[in-house]
Amino acid sequence: MNDIDELKQFVEIHARSQNIPTARYREIVANVTHDRGDTEGSWVRAWSDAARELEAKGRPLDACRHYNMARFPFVDGPDRQHALDRCVAAFDLWRRTQGDIEPLLVESPDGPLRCWTANLSPTRARPILLVTGGIVSVKEQWAPVLAQAKRLGMAGVVTEMPGVGENGLRYDADSWRMFPSVLDAVARHAPVESVYAVALSFSGHLALRAATHDDRIKGVITAGAPIEHFFSDAQWRRRVPRVTRDTLAHLARVAPDEVGAHMSEWGLGKNELAALDIPVAYMTSLRDEIIPPGDAEAIREHVRRLTLIGNDDVHGSPDHVVETRLWILLNLLRMSGRRGPQRAVLGTLWRVARTRNRFKEQGRVAERVNG
Repeated sequence: MNDIDELKQFVEIHARSQNIPTARYREIVANVTHDRGDTEGSWVRAWSDAARELEAKGRPLDACRHYNMARFPFVDGPDRQHALDRCVAAFDLWRRTQGDIEPLLVESPDGPLRCWTANLSPTRARPILLVTGGIVSVKEQWAPVLAQAKRLGMAGVVTEMPGVGENGLRYDADSWRMFPSVLDAVARHAPVESVYAVALSFSGHLALRAATHDDRIKGVITAGAPIEHFFSDAQWRRRVPRVTRDTLAHLARVAPDEVGAHMSEWGLGKNELAALDIPVAYMTSLRDEIIPPGDAEAIREHVRRLTLIGNDDVHGSPDHVVETRLWILLNLLRMSGRRGPQRAVLGTLWRVARTRNRFKEQGRVAERVNG
């Protein structure tokens, strides 16, 4: 069973990123007292009940988001598996109303995985936006961005990390190979010439390594990605939250007390980082409880074409959700060479959001000092 207090803490960024109102998710988790299956007062029951209410109201995308929270952080039995199945089904119902969001099955050397795609054309080469979340977020959490990719004149592909959601692959040292496999599958439906990866948290590590092997990847945007020190620093890893250790162990199919040693050689070395001849945008959280500060320093020191930004926040920067969205879009347009009023407007909106958050950060720092 998961630690309920940790679940309540770490669900915040995922609820906010899916536009679940703060008051609503706090109301739901206030009724959670344990993590024993789909029973009264459990994590799965509270979120699933909320999802079923939304289904009954004809709101499949909102229902999908709540079922996603019900299976959070990973499927550990039939109750969370049922929540995941309902999450995928609700998204499938919603996407059928959106025009051209389509499923894609990828047959990789290590097994099949699933994606959602949009705006693929066999006759027109478009920049491709490739989106992946971290170790606890399924593809349905991020797939609504496919509609935005279309508005940007891009094709879109959303998938998930090995072991997450419907991705049955094992998370291991060679998991970066998943990205070339996805691009090979997309290439059967559309020209794949310029790919821009928005790979959040642990998937950012995979995308950066894949970019050193696959020159179709022309840029990587990531936030809170482990680089080297997370993998090599055993003392730091002992400090990370239990839910993180347990999730990594589940994805890697090892015992929680073995996962550190299992991952210890996975870090991106300085030569790999220096070999990246593409633009990289990296967002770091200065109070990150999962990714050590040395990883931001490693990428600052060795990546040549780097945009680096720091937030006074915890992992995922939950207090910077709107700013992060704008920052990602702005860097996506910059990397793909898009200019014009859309980029100018995004730049202005991001600067406004950044300034507001800076004032809030200064207030929080003052509170910590005076407290």
